[in-house]
Amino acid sequence: MTVLRPKKSSLLIVATAIIVVNCLTVVHAAMPNSDPAASFDAVATVVMHPRCMNCHQIGAPKQNDSQVPHQQQIVRGPDGHGVPALQCKACHQIANTPDGFVPGAAGWQLAPLSMNWEGLTKRQICIQMKDPARNGGRRTGEEVIEHMRADPVVLWAWTPGANRTTPPISHDEFVRRLVLWRDAGMPCPQ
Repeated sequence: MTVLRPKKSSLLIVATAIIVVNCLTVVHAAMPNSDPAASFDAVATVVMHPRCMNCHQIGAPKQNDSQVPHQQQIVRGPDGHGVPALQCKACHQIANTPDGFVPGAAGWQLAPLSMNWEGLTKRQICIQMKDPARNGGRRTGEEVIEHMRADPVVLWAWTPGANRTTPPISHDEFVRRLVLWRDAGMPCPQ
């Protein structure tokens, strides 16, 4: 009985083909969607997550993933820090409490009223994030990215403590997606 053995050159061609296909699959998976407006989709998964939305409110902060009104009937107050008799910093310090029950980060407060996202669609939030009159005065994509990259309250979303959920992508991936969005011209979904 004759046993057929493949030639070494045939094996080399097959192995090379497998490697090339695998590399192309990895590269394709790493590429953002070809629709420029879709570059905001991953950003939206973060900014529309309860860690962000709970403080981007009109009247009162929300709590938990269910976004229930803040306990103790806390309200915004004139500057987003609560009312004079009960400001955010009365409970929220520069870090989470050791048990994580009371969250905290430097500069803890509600987002300015101009940055309210309550009830807005992904498209409306996208448009607002590009508007300096409604994004905290950030005039460039780089300024928006820097806010998201370094603001202690933004960073807190990834270390919220007390079994709170975090945004669906890592902070590094979030910043990477913001850069892709900026590089695509900051388009907004329809």
